[in-house]
Amino acid sequence: MATHQIDLSRDTVHGPFDRHRAPVLTVASGDTVIYETLSAGWERGRGTRGFERDEGDQGHALSGPVAVAGAEPGDVLQVDIVALHPADHGWTWAGPWRVPGLDVHDEVRIDWEIDPDGRIARAEKYGLLVPIRPFMGVMGNAPAEPGPHDTGPPRSVGGNLDCRELVPGSCLFLPVAVEGALFSVGDGHAAQADGEVSGTAVECAMERVELRLTVRKDLRFTMPEAITPAGYITIGLGATLDEAMQQALGGMLDHLQQSTGLDRHVMLALASLVVDLRVTQIVNGTVGVHALLPPDAFQQVRL
Repeated sequence: MATHQIDLSRDTVHGPFDRHRAPVLTVASGDTVIYETLSAGWERGRGTRGFERDEGDQGHALSGPVAVAGAEPGDVLQVDIVALHPADHGWTWAGPWRVPGLDVHDEVRIDWEIDPDGRIARAEKYGLLVPIRPFMGVMGNAPAEPGPHDTGPPRSVGGNLDCRELVPGSCLFLPVAVEGALFSVGDGHAAQADGEVSGTAVECAMERVELRLTVRKDLRFTMPEAITPAGYITIGLGATLDEAMQQALGGMLDHLQQSTGLDRHVMLALASLVVDLRVTQIVNGTVGVHALLPPDAFQQVRL
């Protein structure tokens, strides 16, 4: 399998998803692609804008798209997250419009110095120190419908999932809606809690994003799923947390049935013992919930 590198340039960075956007690279199934990415705010580091946006290039700065040969609608794109290395600067923003009903009336931007090797981010102005756990907020294929499509809301083909468990060593499964998949990545996060309650994480550029892209014709998913160090994840999206929860739990019950061969009502009882429901994010218009099955869940039950 080959390894490709996409240099960061205005020609390889885009805003909205669009099935008619020409790929910057076509790779074979199983190939690895190495990217450098801008932050969500199109910054390269320390407040320096990477590129001026073209008209219509609103939303996150995404690198790609990459076409994967042989990918067809109905297939699944397996995205193995091999390595992530954040830049040395990031920021977090908070303001009242993201959190209606809370006693928050002012805006704030916190600037962070990121130490990738020491695994920490430091905000000296506020005396804050947080551990980092880098992941990509946006990983997605192009939707089937003609675009452009805002990068903000996540979709069944992925996008702005903001799932903090998608760290190196994880494997994300994304439904393919168009020929070639047309996969894009961006929105680097050095750290984020479940919920992303202010609307931002430690937003940062990424100096290295190494992903392996594989077409899976043996899988049939309608929503993103993932294998992560924390366990197996099914993702639900909706206008409300109830809708997202039902979708995530339904996906997990499907996974449990396929894994065990037992009936769905038995799996619902089992899920109540071993499956955690977590609020992925509440700030992207379409909210997210993920169901998490720890890797040792069945052993715990049997003991």
